[in-house]
Amino acid sequence: MFFRAQKKYACEVSWEETIDIDKDGNPLTYGDIICCDDTVFEDLDLKMHTERAFFYIRTLLSEREREIIVLRYGLGKHPPKTQREVAKMLGISRSYVSRIEKKALNILREKFGAETPEFKN
Repeated sequence: MFFRAQKKYACEVSWEETIDIDKDGNPLTYGDIICCDDTVFEDLDLKMHTERAFFYIRTLLSEREREIIVLRYGLGKHPPKTQREVAKMLGISRSYVSRIEKKALNILREKFGAETPEFKN
């Protein structure tokens, strides 16, 4: 009865089943062979979203908003700066930098949210 019961599982293979042993005596499993650390999909997705974000920054934001976002988040080759540092550079108050940054981020968030629901936060 045991063998008859096992017969229905004869075609199934476990992910952790040992299929060979390497030269050091370690077991080699299907998971070791099939597993892949390839991140092509994630890299492509990030690149597409980054390009779209830069497009929106260039086309939707005013020059002042764009400048503040670039400086605050270190876009391009700029290191990120604090609101206080940006305010000092532009000769405006920190609270004004905060208001402009918030408005610009809302514009970008709305645009991303309108196109792809997974970006709503």
